Amino acid sequence: MPTTANTASTASTGADPGTGAGPATGQARSALLHLRHLLDLLDQGAPAEQFAPPAAPAHSPHLDEADAAVVAEATRVALRIRRTLGQHRRREAELAALFDTAGDLARLRDPDAVLKAIVHRAKLLLGTDVTYLSLNDDEAGDTYMRVTDGSVSAAFQQVRLGMGEGLGGLVAETARPYSTGDYRDDRRFRHTATIDGAVTEEGLRAILGVPLRLGTRVIGVLYAADRTARAFTPDEVALLSSLADHAAIAIDSARLLDETRSALVDLGEASRTIEAHSDAMRRAEDAHDRLTDLVLRGADITDVATAIGTVLQGGTLIHDADGTELARAGTDSGRPSSRAVASSRAGGRAVSADGTWVCAVLAGPELLGSIALTGRPDLGDADRRLFERAGVVTALLLLQRRSVAETEDRVRGELLGDLLTGAADPASLPARARRVGVDLDHPHAVFVLHSAAPRQRLLAAAARIAHTRKGLAGLHHDDVVLVFPAEHPGPGAASLAGELGQALAVPVTVGAAGPVGGPGSFPDAHAEALRCRTALRALGREGSGAALGDLGFLGVLLGDQTDLGGYVRRTLGPLLDYDAKRGTELVHTLRTYFDEGASPSRAAEALHVHVNTVVQRLERTGRLLGRDWPRPERALELQLALRVLRVQRPDDSGPPAAPSPA
Repeated sequence: MPTTANTASTASTGADPGTGAGPATGQARSALLHLRHLLDLLDQGAPAEQFAPPAAPAHSPHLDEADAAVVAEATRVALRIRRTLGQHRRREAELAALFDTAGDLARLRDPDAVLKAIVHRAKLLLGTDVTYLSLNDDEAGDTYMRVTDGSVSAAFQQVRLGMGEGLGGLVAETARPYSTGDYRDDRRFRHTATIDGAVTEEGLRAILGVPLRLGTRVIGVLYAADRTARAFTPDEVALLSSLADHAAIAIDSARLLDETRSALVDLGEASRTIEAHSDAMRRAEDAHDRLTDLVLRGADITDVATAIGTVLQGGTLIHDADGTELARAGTDSGRPSSRAVASSRAGGRAVSADGTWVCAVLAGPELLGSIALTGRPDLGDADRRLFERAGVVTALLLLQRRSVAETEDRVRGELLGDLLTGAADPASLPARARRVGVDLDHPHAVFVLHSAAPRQRLLAAAARIAHTRKGLAGLHHDDVVLVFPAEHPGPGAASLAGELGQALAVPVTVGAAGPVGGPGSFPDAHAEALRCRTALRALGREGSGAALGDLGFLGVLLGDQTDLGGYVRRTLGPLLDYDAKRGTELVHTLRTYFDEGASPSRAAEALHVHVNTVVQRLERTGRLLGRDWPRPERALELQLALRVLRVQRPDDSGPPAAPSPA
């Protein structure tokens, strides 16, 4: 095996001493070394600066123009992979911190230690210079500094803010998150000499503050701040809000512990109060441990719903933010009251609606879903707080599910785009599809959707159907497209339009095509489904679903493959079968009726029969084709089918034989 020095020497001279290969071999080997170097950098987690592309061929004789372009493109791909891995690691760190905080609360013994841990975790996760937490003083009517991390100013660590003063006082007063990119120049806040002096001494500029809430009451504020001006992202606001919720729970739990200890010194009636509080605390700790353990062990949403129902002795329903049921245990299906969810979200507490308790599941200000508890109309305060804590654990699980789903949806969306555009190698698509549970060896249909509902709601509903039917859903050229196994796309489109319309409460129009027999056929099927959806809307058939073959002669005209025999069979099939079975002349009579200007009397003369015979045959035609056959649009379909049939049988002089189905 050649040494590194020998390899370098060979590359510089353009010859391979072992094989006698020329400069091209050396250049290829140099390109491979560059690519191997990129993989090593990814494996080592190297900084972006080290992913530098190779020098141009004029300065690097080891690479020609083509190899240099390949290596440069590989460098760009490696940088994208590095960024994606970094985003995943950051998200995993955030979720791990939230799980760790939940575990601390479940093992709560020292509230101060928990608050310090939360403030410290906020500093690490948001990467800010300083984090701190203040608590409200109801007697003094202001808020005071409780815990800091990264602060160097004694004045800042002891500052007190009046309600409405500065950023923190405004958060404490309004119970809403606020942020500023540069506090000193931000005129939205009421500046005071005390606050501005403390902030200046600490050197802070960018500040984010979120409320600590217990129900509708704000008990304090959690902050993250930088000494340089910058803007805070919505993800940072949501993360800090989640940590603030944990801090509020820690303070509330500490308060309950103090109440329990105080009650222990009383006698008589107080002892029963102590027992009630102790039992409530034990149940709360046990339930919180149980729910947290479920999340940490990777349980699904159904396991959490079952555990909540078992602890609170009732039925449980969990819905997402759109009201779609995610899990159910011990009760019947039912949508949550939107008014109750809004009330719980606004107040931060569980509310009762018609004997059912509803708790909004929140990640800071963001609504993730809701929990409904049935069969417990008399829910006490302790169980109510326990129910609300279950909402926090459910929020953690939904955040985790969303992170996983976003990654999976991105992979599925890329696969769907490659299928519909035909840009990727068709041979690689089946293996990629199998990795996400899709089997392209089975016939698939393509469905293009349209609705007045918001596109993201339509996409979410389509994604749920794709998951249950082992298909794909995504956006393609601003359209929501759904692909799943189906051998009869027309009936499938009609069923899909009804299902989606019911789920979204607005009409959904579905154009379909297929079935598709291989990856290379998807682009044509998508184009046909798009034409079908456009035709449905042009015909005024909003809220329906069909394939081109279901649109009669219009489908024949719009389709890439003209199936005239199938069109005749779909239009005249009952008459053809009747004539073939009984030797009658219904098809011939109908053709003559149209040829004679829809006049029964002239048709009778042409057929050499009595007019009553023509009338009877037309009545039989109506029973076979439907009473609406004389309507202009149906009559046009029938006349076109009769003319196609005559072209297919030019020697026809009487009742035609029924053609075999196409």
